[in-house]
Amino acid sequence: MDFRIFTEPQQGASYETLLRVARTAEQLGYDAFFRSDHYLRMGDGDGLPGPTDAWITLAGLARETERIRLGTLMTAATFRLPGVLAIQVAQVDAMSGGRVELGLGAGWFEQEHTAYGIPFPGRRFDRLEEQLAVVTGLWSTAPGKTFDFDGSYYQLKDSPALPKPVQDRIPVLIGGLGAKRTPALAARYATEFNLPFVSVQRTAEQFALVRAAAEEHGRPADDLVYSNALVACVGRDDAEVASRAAAIGREVDELKANGLAGTPAEVVEKIGRYREAGTQRIYFQILDLDDLDHLELIAAQVRPQVGEDQGEQAR
Repeated sequence: MDFRIFTEPQQGASYETLLRVARTAEQLGYDAFFRSDHYLRMGDGDGLPGPTDAWITLAGLARETERIRLGTLMTAATFRLPGVLAIQVAQVDAMSGGRVELGLGAGWFEQEHTAYGIPFPGRRFDRLEEQLAVVTGLWSTAPGKTFDFDGSYYQLKDSPALPKPVQDRIPVLIGGLGAKRTPALAARYATEFNLPFVSVQRTAEQFALVRAAAEEHGRPADDLVYSNALVACVGRDDAEVASRAAAIGREVDELKANGLAGTPAEVVEKIGRYREAGTQRIYFQILDLDDLDHLELIAAQVRPQVGEDQGEQAR
């Protein structure tokens, strides 16, 4: 099972803080560093020093890391025109030597759009569908050919469809709990389907819908990676768990119910239940970005136990 780090910089983090976390994650052997794509803090607090742009951040990290994969959960389709987004992501892919992944969602946080003068249109899911068609269409157009698209929201004519990414296919992540359109969209465009902050039971139910949609679309269900993003609050003992929960303003019982919280043994057991539901990849949402010991603890005492447990099951 892949272990990835997922951050929420809109809550208050500078580029330097994100760089420290990404480098630490890389040194500790995590598979990827991901960040949200938001411009406004959620909940209480001042959000200082203020928001950082997701793709500018990833461009910087692309040049200052060597191995770790880099991506978004999720870039908002409302923030960028699809042609511009395709160029940005392809460029960062080149800057990283082919380590970029694009999580793309419809956009939902109206207040941040209002705060920064970003239009918040209706029918965002329809726009997302066209964005996915444009972005992936531009990347897959053969060199020397042009790309046209005539949609309800976006029209492209004689696009040279450049630049090309380094990767033959940039991984595209789609997520959500819709019963029909979301699974169908994932089946058509996604390399990975992600569920944020949902239970084991809800995970199993939604993965089943996506797997069925993939088969209906003519893809093997196992052609997609199935993943969860879950808040992390791991401690060597109950006191350390409580201290980490207090640092992020959450209650231990709530974190244990809704995330990956507790001692390493407790978290390993919870991950095992997600794995039984079909989860292949975990994004640990780290909310205290100054607590690098938290990343070290998960790498040292959770990841090895998950690996050992997998080995026992295989035998």
